[in-house]
Amino acid sequence: MTNGVSRTEYETLIFTIRGRKVMVDYDLALIYNVPTKAIKQQVRRNMPRFPEDFMFELTEIEQNELVTNCDRLAFLKHSSIKSMVFTEQGVSILSSVLRSEKAILMNIEIMRAFARYRALIIETSDLKKDITEPDNRFTKAFNYLLGRLDELHQKKVLPRKRFRTLCL
Repeated sequence: MTNGVSRTEYETLIFTIRGRKVMVDYDLALIYNVPTKAIKQQVRRNMPRFPEDFMFELTEIEQNELVTNCDRLAFLKHSSIKSMVFTEQGVSILSSVLRSEKAILMNIEIMRAFARYRALIIETSDLKKDITEPDNRFTKAFNYLLGRLDELHQKKVLPRKRFRTLCL
C-alpha cells in the first residue's frame, strides 16, 4: 500500500474525460505523498510543460459528473477550486516537475498502469472481433437460407402434365 492506494488500484484511478484517459490531481497527490496544493503550484509555475493535451482543469459540469460517478471524490462537490487532470504524458511531466524520488518511483508504476489499461482495451477489441467475425458469417449464411426458403415458398406449383401411356 502507498498512502491508501495499492498497485492494483492504479488502474481504477484512471478516468475518461473529454475522450482522454486521465488521473485527477487529488489521486496523484496521494500517490506522490504531497499536498494537492503543491501539485497545482508546480503546474502553474511550469505551465509551458503542460499543454492542453497533457493537463487541463475540469469544468464545473465535468467535476460534478466525476463526483457523481466516484463516491470517494465526494468532498470535491463543494470545492470552489477546479480539479486538474493529467493524461499519461502529463503525469510523466509532473513527476519531473516535482523532482522527488517518490514521484519518480510512483510515476513508473502509473506508466505501467496506463500500459496495462491500453493492453486491456486492445485485448477487449480483439475479443470482440473474434466474436463478431463468426457471428457475421453465421448471419450471412442464415440470411441466404431464409432467402432460398422464401424463393421456394413463393414459387407457384404448376399442375403436372399427364403422360399418356401407349398400349400395344
